[in-house]
Amino acid sequence: MLAGRVSPATEIVKGDLFDRASLDAALRDVDVAFYLVHSMGSSGSFEEADRQAALNFGQAAHAAGVGRIVYLGGLGRDDEALSAHLRSRQEVGGLLRRSGVPVLEFRASIVIGSGSLSFEMIRSLVERLPIMITPRWVNVLAQPIAIRDLLSYLIAALEVPASEYRVYEIGGADQVTYADIMRVYARQRDLRIRMIPVPVLTPYLSSLWLGLVTPLYARIGRKLIESIVHPTVVQDDAALRVFQVRPMGVEEAVRLALVAEERQFAATRWSDAFSSSGEAPSWGGVQFGTRLVDSRTARVAAPPEAAFRPIQRIGGDTGWYAWNGLWRLRGFLDMLAGGVGMRRGRPSPSDLRVGDTLDFWRVEALQPDRHLRLVAEMRLPGRAWLEFEVTAEDGATTIRQTAIFDPVGLPGRAYWYALYPLHQLVFGGMLRAIAHAASQEAR
Repeated sequence: MLAGRVSPATEIVKGDLFDRASLDAALRDVDVAFYLVHSMGSSGSFEEADRQAALNFGQAAHAAGVGRIVYLGGLGRDDEALSAHLRSRQEVGGLLRRSGVPVLEFRASIVIGSGSLSFEMIRSLVERLPIMITPRWVNVLAQPIAIRDLLSYLIAALEVPASEYRVYEIGGADQVTYADIMRVYARQRDLRIRMIPVPVLTPYLSSLWLGLVTPLYARIGRKLIESIVHPTVVQDDAALRVFQVRPMGVEEAVRLALVAEERQFAATRWSDAFSSSGEAPSWGGVQFGTRLVDSRTARVAAPPEAAFRPIQRIGGDTGWYAWNGLWRLRGFLDMLAGGVGMRRGRPSPSDLRVGDTLDFWRVEALQPDRHLRLVAEMRLPGRAWLEFEVTAEDGATTIRQTAIFDPVGLPGRAYWYALYPLHQLVFGGMLRAIAHAASQEAR
C-alpha cells in the first residue's frame, strides 16, 4: 500500500506494535526511531492499547540497539487535571523513556493538516453547519501548529544531541480559540458561519452532537472533546531556543494545508487510493479531505489504446454514451441559471487536447491512451471533475471512472446527495456503454 507513495530508495518494513517479534525485525539496524502512534480510534480501551504498544516498542527498541526515539505527544502540563486522552499521551512518553533509550518528546496542540483529528473535526463542522450551536469548549485557547512546521521539528530532532533530549512544547505563532480556527477555515473556503453559544452543552452532549453531524466522531467524539476542554498552549519556550524552526500563524497554516490538499488530490491515482484507503465505498461515495468521490471500474478484453478510444470521443456529437436526454436537460437547466449549457460541443470529433471544451466540461489533464480528467464549467455549488483512467493488468484492461465533487458548504453537500441516486444511474450506464464500445473497438 505504501510502495507507490515513497521513493524507490525507501525500504518498507512491516511491524505490529502488539506483536513484539515483528518489532524486533522492523527495528534491526535502526539508529533513530520516530514514534507517531495513537490508539484513540480503537474500539476497546485506547489507554490500555497505547500503554501496551509503547511498552512493546520501547523494549524492542532497547533490544535492537536503537540509538534514540523521537515521540510526538500532546500539550498539557503534568500537574493539571488532564483528560484521559492527554494523560495517555504523556504516559506513553514516560513508558518510552523507561526503556532506557534516550527519548525526545515533542508536545503539540492542534495540528493543522489533513488527517489531524482536531483539524478534521473543525473542517467537518464548518463545511456542514452554516449555523452552529457552540458549547463552551469552542472558546478554549489552543496553539495550533502547521503540519509542515511539525515535520520541520521532527527532522531537526535528528541533529539534536542525545544530551539535550527532553520534553519540548511546540506550537504555532498564534494562541487562538477553536472558534477562531473555525472562522479562519471558513474564510479560506469562502464560507459564512454563525455561532450561537450555548453554555449547557457538556462534553458528553457535545460528543453526541458531533457524532450526529459527522459519523467519523461517533466513537471518538467524547474522548476528543474531553481533551479539548483543557487549554493547550506552550508555556515553556525551550523549543524556540534549541531549534531553528519559526512556526507560522494559523491563517497561513490553514491556507497552506488546503493548498497541499489540492496538489495531493490532483496527483491522486484512484486505483491506488481506493485499494489502500481501507474504506468500502458507501452511499454517497467516499470522502477525501473536502471532496466527495464516486469511483467505479469495468474490465474489458481490449488493449488500453482500444479501451481509451471511446473515452477520447466522449461529448459533442458522440454524446455521453448513456442517458443523453438527462445530459441535455442538465445543460438546459445550466443555461437557465446563466451557465454555458451544452452549446459548445467539442472542437474535434476524435482528438482532444488540454484546454479543449467538451459541452459544459473542459479538458484539464490528458495522457494519451491512459488518462483523461475533465473539470466542470456549469454552475454548481462547488467544483466538479470527471476522470477516466485506463490500466492494463492480468491480461485485461481496467477502465476506472471517477466523479469528484468539492462542495461549498451545506448547499453543496445537499446538491451532491440529492443527485447521487441519479448519478448512480447516469454514470453507471455511461461506464457500461464505454466498456461495450471498447470491446467493439478491439474486435
